[in-house]
Amino acid sequence: MPLDNLWTWVLLCIAALGIGITKSGFSGVSMVHVILFAAVFGARDSTGVILPMLIAGDIFAMAIYGKHANWKYVRSMIWPTTIGVIAGWLLMFRLSEQYYRPLIGSIILGLVILQIVRIWRDDWFANVPHATWFVWSMGILVGLTTMLANAAGPVFGLYLLAIGLPKLEFVGTAAWFFLILNISKIPFSWSLGLIRMDTLALNVVLLPLIALGLWFGRILIHRIPQKYFDSIILILTGLASLRMLFQ
Repeated sequence: MPLDNLWTWVLLCIAALGIGITKSGFSGVSMVHVILFAAVFGARDSTGVILPMLIAGDIFAMAIYGKHANWKYVRSMIWPTTIGVIAGWLLMFRLSEQYYRPLIGSIILGLVILQIVRIWRDDWFANVPHATWFVWSMGILVGLTTMLANAAGPVFGLYLLAIGLPKLEFVGTAAWFFLILNISKIPFSWSLGLIRMDTLALNVVLLPLIALGLWFGRILIHRIPQKYFDSIILILTGLASLRMLFQ
């Protein structure tokens, strides 16, 4: 879509607001900006347009919620996620999006179902979220999804939900984790030609709307009880996975 079109700018503004709301803890909302930016720039190019905006949102979220972060879970995910990012970067040179998006959607949907089962039967898989193999599997999946589709928010959100973090720790941990992760992705996106001066100029224009979305999300998270917060995360993540699966 051309950027001199009013409707295009409406979509971009909604997407920027969505980034801010996502960074306030509602990770499933991430599919809003993923879909809208892909509609404007194409799925592959949109990953480079979004990345600096995600970093800006991470900085805002870190400033507000960073003190609540649980660093144990940040550190445990860094190395497996790095492996996933490198694997995703290599796949972007040779794999068509029509193949990897349904695969990612299927995996995320499976994780949502697993978490729902755990809620009904908390004695099932009780030790799984803390097992080394589970942490590494989720970390690699986070790296793959963030590089291929900027869709790591729902995956990491499910991981934090599975280990039972309270909502403020949830947001603070995610803020620091994604700030580190997204900064590390810059050389990969740059090497693919996905970040350019014109995309950075667009990022600056949309920056205030990210802050506005984060402010709105902050109001919501302080008013929503923990059990409803957990349910919202699951519902939004499930919808995100279905969108990727049937796109």
